[in-house]
Amino acid sequence: MLRDKNPVFKRYTIPNLAKADIRDASIELSNVIEEKQNFISYKFFMEFDPTLETGELKKVSGLINIPKDEGEIPLVILIRGYVDQNVYRTGVGTYRAGEYFADRGFLTISPDFLGYGESSSESENIFETRFQTYTTMLSLLSAINKPSFARATKSKWDGENVFIWAHSNGGQIALTTLAITKAEIPTTLWAPVTKPFPYSVLYYTDESDDGGKFIRSELAKLEADYDADLFAFNNYLLDINAKIQIHQGTADDAVNYVWNDSFSSELESLNKEVNYFKHSGADHNMNPSWDEAIELDLEFFNENKK
Repeated sequence: MLRDKNPVFKRYTIPNLAKADIRDASIELSNVIEEKQNFISYKFFMEFDPTLETGELKKVSGLINIPKDEGEIPLVILIRGYVDQNVYRTGVGTYRAGEYFADRGFLTISPDFLGYGESSSESENIFETRFQTYTTMLSLLSAINKPSFARATKSKWDGENVFIWAHSNGGQIALTTLAITKAEIPTTLWAPVTKPFPYSVLYYTDESDDGGKFIRSELAKLEADYDADLFAFNNYLLDINAKIQIHQGTADDAVNYVWNDSFSSELESLNKEVNYFKHSGADHNMNPSWDEAIELDLEFFNENKK
């Protein structure tokens, strides 16, 4: 039940985001980052309203890889996991996978998110920052269907085939986006964070300098006003219509493989289409099974082209 003492975050509940009107979202190409044999990497900026309500526009930077091939091609949206802002640069967490797919004829795009790269500042509230990763994704999915994206990418996207690749916390962003949109976007997840919110946040609080005191105090304020279940994709699994592929390493020290053993089983129990690959001895970045996992993803995307 929504308690509404402080209605600021009401707009970010999954039911309300599912009804949101995505208006001013546009993508513009910026400078060339690097040119490779089969594709060119560019920085891009997306202008959008992260609240989806107030009309205050911000910009998110990111990386686009555009293949040199002629003709219309499929699109992969890549969503990174957590990276320390002090060491972050555009493409960290996604560039290797993005280059792999671009080298094989896929257009790829990966947003930095607010507060990262050359993006506008993030919200001062840590939970609004989290929720605005969802509105960033919703805005991106809207923007790729607009003329600005066609101009930016030289009209190379075929306008039909879109896929998602996500890692770690990017996995929960992807799953939340799929629950909100109910979209049938074939999605592959590497070591996704699949425990329910807010446990998925509390689990990592010991990594904070203060041992998680600030995060817990802010969460207490949020839960005083809201039912946290309304922000947790796990409560909306029936709304996920996408085919899902999951990779999990048994030597992962950031995401316990038991989480995704359980999650994949839960999806199967709901008759969702899921492929689950457990890679023996692989770490959080899927090493030394990276090549095997990415090849399985390429096969997955090719098999699910329209």
